[in-house]
Amino acid sequence: MRKIIVVNDLMQQGYTYELTEPEGENFHPGFRPDLTPPQMLELGVFGGKYMTDCRGEFPASWFEKAQLCHERHDPALNLFGVNASKPLSYWVEKGWIYHEDPRGWFQWYCRYFRGRRCADDLRQISRWKAMTRHIAQIRKNCFPGDLHCRSRQRQALLHWAYDSRKF
Repeated sequence: MRKIIVVNDLMQQGYTYELTEPEGENFHPGFRPDLTPPQMLELGVFGGKYMTDCRGEFPASWFEKAQLCHERHDPALNLFGVNASKPLSYWVEKGWIYHEDPRGWFQWYCRYFRGRRCADDLRQISRWKAMTRHIAQIRKNCFPGDLHCRSRQRQALLHWAYDSRKF
């Protein structure tokens, strides 16, 4: 059953999209993230500032245990306690922002997870795959289980739905 989502937040007014797949299902065969968006929010990503005005778009259950801070970006809320983010202006300058997802990759992933499919899917999946270079660096330079080793890379991987606690 298809559903239309209407977005009215600080960055988009009246934007609509259709959910064409069941939530969390029918992903592209090359896209297998370790974590769901609600798991990421609970663990602590983006200093807690991301998505603080998006509660109307996503299920309330996503926010029940989310580490959020409405006032500011607070790296202490991140799972690894460090800032691993670039400002949105950096991503815009690089041309990495798709017009339908003005907040970037995580917004795309949240909508993809919910069941939206769009023209930007393959590009975003390719960007996700490119993060594996950080996994290789952690495996090369860290002892298994040492979660303090390369904490910025680990937090960055978490922002891309990779769970570095597993390797």
